[in-house]
Amino acid sequence: MRALVVYESMYGNTHEIADKIAEGLRPHGEVHVVPVGEATVDEVSWADLVVVGGPTHVHSLPSNRSREGAKDAVSKPGSDLHLDPDAEGPGLRDWFKTLPTGSTKRAAAFDTRIDLAAVLTGRASHSIKNRLTRHGYTMVADAESFLVDKQSHLVPGEAERAVTWGEHLGETYAWPPVAHEPGFREGQGRTPCP
Repeated sequence: MRALVVYESMYGNTHEIADKIAEGLRPHGEVHVVPVGEATVDEVSWADLVVVGGPTHVHSLPSNRSREGAKDAVSKPGSDLHLDPDAEGPGLRDWFKTLPTGSTKRAAAFDTRIDLAAVLTGRASHSIKNRLTRHGYTMVADAESFLVDKQSHLVPGEAERAVTWGEHLGETYAWPPVAHEPGFREGQGRTPCP
């Protein structure tokens, strides 16, 4: 298996989660982790499984306006936040506009969001999942959220949970092929990824 983990990150939390997901995937094959600005068509074409994640801003994917607000928060007095080295690059919204449609690849979506009820915070992973599906990708797992506290730091245990989720994705990828893939045989079942 060849897996590509694509992330957008402002304060480094989503970047760290992407690295941890990749750690869980590595026993199952070769893994590349790239910021969205480096997720070229060639990188996507190389992968069998594409895992995409970003931070939740205003209930969904970051926008240009919310990204600027995140940058401003770093310079506020008393802030201990730092911009991720790739925060200045393009975001997922722009990347999806360049992503070719008609893919038959497998995919998974994740996000980082504040540790509150999803109905209050929203989930960028739902938007990512919907966009991947519209581009033809087959989702191998439910969209997943990894939590940050109100100071925008990962909640204890979330990095470890990301490794476990990556392991499950690797195991999930070993499922039988889906109906439109070569080698599919009628009657092959699936078990959802926990």
